[in-house]
Amino acid sequence: MSEQNRDWNLDWPRALGGARIRADFRTEPEDFVVDELALPPRGEGEHVYLQIRKRGANTGFVAQQLAQLAGVKSNDVGFFGLKDRHAVTTQWFSVWLAQKPEPDWKRLGSGEVQVLQHFRGQRKFRRGEHLGNRFQIRLRNVQGDRTGAEAVLQRIGDGVPNYFGEQRFGHNGGNLDLVETMMDEQVAGKRRRTPRQQKAFAMSAARSWLFNQVLARRVEQGNWQTVMEGEPESGASGPLWGRGRNLSVGAQLELEDMAMEPWKNWCDWLEHCGLGQERRPLLLQPQGFQYQWQGDDLTLAFALPPGTFATALLREVSELANQTDRAIK
Repeated sequence: MSEQNRDWNLDWPRALGGARIRADFRTEPEDFVVDELALPPRGEGEHVYLQIRKRGANTGFVAQQLAQLAGVKSNDVGFFGLKDRHAVTTQWFSVWLAQKPEPDWKRLGSGEVQVLQHFRGQRKFRRGEHLGNRFQIRLRNVQGDRTGAEAVLQRIGDGVPNYFGEQRFGHNGGNLDLVETMMDEQVAGKRRRTPRQQKAFAMSAARSWLFNQVLARRVEQGNWQTVMEGEPESGASGPLWGRGRNLSVGAQLELEDMAMEPWKNWCDWLEHCGLGQERRPLLLQPQGFQYQWQGDDLTLAFALPPGTFATALLREVSELANQTDRAIK
């Protein structure tokens, strides 16, 4: 395995002056509340749509429980995105029953998993098809420079760097270690069969790592909100690497090439995995951002689009203690 994977630096440059405070994060599940923003259409069909509130349970566990209760395969259960276990979350699931009888959904799980409503629909839910997520977050036992934190909080509504959160890379960068392992085996001609989900985690982590390298370079140069010469999108964006030509040209292409040059073998590997070139905005702008000091605690409320990370916003405000390694999408 490459020496490069022993110390992954996941502390990306901050854009708004640096975190001025430190706080305890997710001390209790109620400190992190996520409500999925979605409007599934009611109608007739072979799918059942369920809105579920859960506490201390991850999405995969609930999906498995739904499949067992309905007597269907796990692939027959759909959802819009993964939601954290160390939280109180509300999200939608779809279950394809075909001609099977509908079970008593009240039998699902325990008191930590509650079905809020259910009705019929015509199609399976797919990742990222929802409108976004609304967050209510409490940071406890705040210490540090509150005046400096206020200056940062006043700027959050204008946007933060759209980093992929540390959760994407696994515990201690484990998903990045997996990328290195898979590439080493490919070079050595080994044909070990990697489980599909494991390979998907590795590909996603590699693309996210490369994107963050480009965004970090732009943050350091102070132009992460600026549309550069050669920008292929209407707003500032960075590459999600895959097959095909990088659509950037000129100064932007030069910057992106320089940021990813140390990871050229990762780019080659992603191209061989069959992924296509995509772009991702560099700016993450929360909707309806509000904050309030409550004694030694700070509460935040905001909404984000699918595929973005609440931790990208939180890291601009505070250093987080007790942070867990779970995805928030």
